[in-house]
Parts: sequence; C-alpha cells; structure tokens
Amino acid sequence: MSNEYIKIARFKDVDAFRARIDELKLDLPLDETVLSAEEASPLAEPIEVGGIKVGNRWCIHPMEGWDANPDGSPSELTLRRWRNFGLSGAKLIWGGEAAAVQPDGRANPNQTLATPGNENGLRQLLATLTDAHAENFGSTDDLLVGLQLTHSGRFCRPNDKVRWEPRIAYHHPLLDEKYGIEPNDDSIVWTDDDLHRLTDTYLSSAHLAYKVGFRFVDIKACHGYLLHEFLSARVRTGPFGGSYENRTRLLKTIITRIREELPDLLIGVRLSFFDTVPFKTSTETGQPMDFSGHLPYIHGFGVDENNPLQADLKEPLRLVGELKEAGVALVNLSCGSPYSNPHVQRPAIFPPSDGYQPPEDPLVGVARQIQATRQCRETVPDLPIVGTGYTYLQDFLPHVAQAVVREGWVDFVGLGRMVLSYPDLPADILAGRELRRRGICRTFSDCTTGPRNGMISGCFPLDPFYKELPEAASVRQIKKELATR
Repeated sequence: MSNEYIKIARFKDVDAFRARIDELKLDLPLDETVLSAEEASPLAEPIEVGGIKVGNRWCIHPMEGWDANPDGSPSELTLRRWRNFGLSGAKLIWGGEAAAVQPDGRANPNQTLATPGNENGLRQLLATLTDAHAENFGSTDDLLVGLQLTHSGRFCRPNDKVRWEPRIAYHHPLLDEKYGIEPNDDSIVWTDDDLHRLTDTYLSSAHLAYKVGFRFVDIKACHGYLLHEFLSARVRTGPFGGSYENRTRLLKTIITRIREELPDLLIGVRLSFFDTVPFKTSTETGQPMDFSGHLPYIHGFGVDENNPLQADLKEPLRLVGELKEAGVALVNLSCGSPYSNPHVQRPAIFPPSDGYQPPEDPLVGVARQIQATRQCRETVPDLPIVGTGYTYLQDFLPHVAQAVVREGWVDFVGLGRMVLSYPDLPADILAGRELRRRGICRTFSDCTTGPRNGMISGCFPLDPFYKELPEAASVRQIKKELATR
C-alpha cells in the first residue's frame, strides 16, 4: 500500500518536491537555497534559553537504544551514540537518552537509569558527548545538554524485553484491549500515595542530573508514557484525574518541586501536543480501532471528543502557557505514541513490525506536526520551542528546516532517527557541505523493529557498524516474513 506514495528519494530537485507539496495542498515552507553558517543561515543563529546562549537551531532528540548495561550504566553502544550526538554539530542535546527515574519504570531491561547508583554512568555519558563536541568544534560554551527523565507507565518492561509490566494512570478501553490488560485489574493502577512518592523519585533524579553536570532535565510527558497518560485521565477519580487541573497536577508538581530545590537547573518538557486513537496492528493499510462505542471520546489529550481522529489544541496550548509560567525554560513538541499510532508520531513510508502501512502520505503527518508547532509558537512566542517530525523530509529536510526557522514557526529543528544514520548532518549543513545521500534516513523503521522484537536499536540498513551486527540479519528476516503474510 505504501507504493501509492511517492518516495522522497524520487524527487530530483526542490521544484519537484514543491510540486508534490502543492499537490497535497500542504502549508509547508521550503527554501530554494540552503545557506551555510558563513552565509548567515537562520539555522546558525544563536538563541538564549534560560539565560544560556545556545549556538544554533539544531536539536538532537532523546532516543532509547535498548543497549545500556543491566545496571543502567552505558555500554559501548550507548557511548558510541552519545559521541555521535557530540559530533553532530547541534547545540541543543535534548536528553540524549530516555533515563528511567526508578528501575520499575524502564521501557526495557537495558534502559539507562537516572538513579543514585548510576552517577558514574551518567557522568561518562555526558563527558563522552562534550569531549567529542569540544574536539570537533572547539568549545562547549554554547552547547546545552540535558537529561530526559521518564517513567514508562503503561509501557514498562523492566525485566523482560518482550513482557509488559504496566503501571497505568487509568484503564483506557482501547489500549487495554490492544495490549491485553484486564479492564478490572486495579492492582496496576497508580494510587495517589504512590504518585506522591513518585514525585520524590523525580526530584532525586533531578538532583543527580544536576550533580553530574547536566544543565537541564526534561520531564517527559509524551508518547504514551506515564506523565503523558495522566493528561488524559478524565475517568480517574481523586486529585490526579478528572478535571484539567487535576490531570496536569502530577506534571506541574514535579516541575514545581525541582524549581524550588534546584533553581539553577533548567527544566524542559517534551510533550505529546495532541493524540489520536490507537490503530490496529496490521500488514495492511492502517485503520483506527473502533471507537464508535466510546463517544464522546474522553481518553485522549488534545483530541476532538466528537471526532478523535482530529486534534483540538485548546488544552495543550493552555498547558504550554502554564508550563512557561511555572518556570519551564523550553518545550519540545511531539505527538501521539510510537506504540499505538506511529504514522502520526513519526511519519514513515515503511512501517515497523508492530505497525501498519501508512494510511496517508507521510508528508501529511510532517505538515500536521509543523503546523501544530507553529500554532504553539504563535500562542506562546517567548518560550523556546523545539519541533519534531522532520526526518521524513530526507533530502529536503534542510530546505524546510531553514524555512520554518526563518519564518519564526519554530525555534529549534529536532532530529531523531536521522542522526542514527547521519549523525553529522547538522554540521554538514552549517558548513555548506553537500549532503551524503547514502547516509540520509529513508525511514525504513528498522531502528524501531529491532526493539519491538527484543533487540537493540540502531540504523541497520545505513550505518556500516550496525549493518555488520547479527541483529541486522534478524531484522531483515523479520521484515521478509512480514512481507510474505
């Protein structure tokens, strides 16, 4: 079904790509010529974040490699990835890695831990990144590096890479069905007392990050993980559910406590700005799970209750404004969940093994995220905003990235999957070098298929290092088997 959409690599020049954008009737700015830093590229302009001068407009998103040691310390694979982040040329490193605030909150048994026993491991990660950056760019004075703090909630797998051990905010009827959770099992629902203790854990992890030398922490509230799920907990009773004020209480409490105890540590929030309903796993074109019996749909954040396939940004825009008032220094906007609706969260023409064929041209998903980020930027103009969803643009990523920054639609362009295959893409663009086409991520989704099947994450098709690992052959076999179904 994906063959219905024209692959980006087939567009020979900017004019051809622009014609496709026009054909799809998308509002997506596109600069004809990409400028270097010497040519005063908008992407090379410094920007102040929380009193810190950040040297350019490139940001590296946090990624889970499923490759830390069992004790949460970095393996050689983890260190290699962080070194590449330092070599990227980006001046904002958003967490580098999703680090769990307590062991039972890990998304896999090899996730990095932000716990007291891993102080040396976190210090090693930070030093590896900053040393690589200093060696290649001369200084780290304008480099801003943070650590993403997370609890995986519904998607916890702390002891086995394929067995869920969920801790949920509330029973979501469609997600419970999709992931085999008994709707009456309240033993996995967080109690209010548990949540008060969890805020202590976040605070402890923030103290650790500050001690190690990270200049900000990200309180992760995206992609279906715990703090994101609480934002839609309308059916939950008590102080952390029901009303908007209650649903946002846990996130805000964590932020307030960190601000009070660590005033010199900046705080960021990566936020799923809007949701949609879960989609069915299939080898066919993606279809949403049947939500007709759940209208008005009250199980999403930033969705239209009468048509949850459409966004409603009233609450998300309100929340971002309140985060700024609470002292949050920067916000990174994503959307949806890579587990339940990956085509919305990370547009791709090739789905992961637990996904489905894209139900829309992935360019539509890219434009959707860019437009939502633009609306947030216009509503809260003095809060630095990072945008997401750019990797699918591939060869034309720099043309769009430069345009959205120039137009003031976003402050930073965030890169995720792209830096697994082409880590120094920002440096090449700023230096005015021609892009290495063989390094450009084509969204094969192997970096997701690997973890979904209990393996490490990496760019198996394009990174020569990962291409030679045994996991590469395993991923190819999984994809081959899926293609024959």
